[in-house]
Amino acid sequence: METEQRVNLPLTPQKVRELKAGTPVRLFGEILTARDAAHQKMIQALSRGEQLPVTLKNALIYYTGPCPAREGEVIGAAGPTTSSRMDTYTPRLLAEGLLGMMGKGDRSDTVIEAMKKYGAVYLAAPGGAGALLAGKITRAKAVAYHELGPEAIFRLEVADFPAMVAIDVFGNNLYRVEREKYARSNE
Repeated sequence: METEQRVNLPLTPQKVRELKAGTPVRLFGEILTARDAAHQKMIQALSRGEQLPVTLKNALIYYTGPCPAREGEVIGAAGPTTSSRMDTYTPRLLAEGLLGMMGKGDRSDTVIEAMKKYGAVYLAAPGGAGALLAGKITRAKAVAYHELGPEAIFRLEVADFPAMVAIDVFGNNLYRVEREKYARSNE
């Protein structure tokens, strides 16, 4: 396993190329959130030739729909959702300059090819740890598609947010490599 890396956001093409599948990371800086409904709205806007309500260039999108904050909290639980639900929309957003995505679960071959083409990385956030992850968010503000409630696009400021590089810009895929190792060990 690689040594844990600190990743200051926004991402850069150089930093993304340095991140290898299997590397644990700690994120510091600004990320966006977006789930299915927000992705669909962004693709529709692009199809109409409209500008997006947020800049995707060098951005990292976290696939989460945060729970409302309780009194005294910045945000409620903010665990990752299944990333494959965004696969249909992802290549188009990568073409807009998106450099990173974070969620849980494997991605399709189409997304992985687009990641290689556009130089993007996919991070896995720990599932089942939404309350813990919320504690790593120091600021949260809905910035687009407010009508979607928790599925609006939020801008989050994070500090020491844990994740793992699951798929790197070269297409190395931790999910598939580890499954193959497991299958070989059980032969």
